[in-house]
Amino acid sequence: PDGKPADMAKPVQVFILMGQSNMLGKGRITGGEGSLENAVKNKHLYSFLVDDAGNWSERKDVRFVRYMSGKGPINNEWLRVGKGTIGPEYGIAHPLGNAIDAPVMILKCCIGNRSLGWDLLPPGSGSYEFEGKIYPGYKGSPDSWVKGTEPKPISWYAGKQYDDDTADAKKALADLGKHYPGATKFEVAGFFFWQGEKDCGNAAHATKYEENLVRFIKRLRQDFSAPKAKFVLATLGESEKGGGGNGGKVLDAQLAVDGAAGKH
Repeated sequence: PDGKPADMAKPVQVFILMGQSNMLGKGRITGGEGSLENAVKNKHLYSFLVDDAGNWSERKDVRFVRYMSGKGPINNEWLRVGKGTIGPEYGIAHPLGNAIDAPVMILKCCIGNRSLGWDLLPPGSGSYEFEGKIYPGYKGSPDSWVKGTEPKPISWYAGKQYDDDTADAKKALADLGKHYPGATKFEVAGFFFWQGEKDCGNAAHATKYEENLVRFIKRLRQDFSAPKAKFVLATLGESEKGGGGNGGKVLDAQLAVDGAAGKH
């Protein structure tokens, strides 16, 4: 970090982080091998995370805000390594803070164990049939039922997590000064998405992943009035290209939205 304050004459550049447990973050800060503390202070990696005295550094130009399913703000502070567990926000936020003179906000709204084909299903998604079962469109319930039978709704519905996460993000942005002191204006500059594991456990969701992902990207840009916002997607590390199966279908779907080499 260059130590320079953000140019507060410019709108806050907001980057919204969504997904499931990978994005939520399970990284250990303290402890031995495998912890961030060991990597930084013993192996001397990621030196930008500490100051000259060896203490965790704090950026005054990047704000980290986190909500989770209506709870929050769980985090609302200048970016620094804190307590508990961490996610990808540190690897994302520091390069962005270095590259952008305007104030930057990392706004993470997610929770673990969520699928794109059910929990995060975006508005506009329709119902469909797959192998003798009907799968609901947006706001439909339950998650599936045998064709020809009457569905019995449950307390959750298709897209409920999408609604919760976007509502949390909008809540934070509606009270901008509380989440970025001194700021009066913002623009959503990008989205980061790390998800897909749960959809690998459901053949129908894996088959529809590409269609759902394209709609998800378009809907996020629409909902946050950000038609040109970048969308960055982390692919599944445990799936191999051409590997087949549900994991292969999800990975192929993720690669299909690659702006340089994909279909969309």
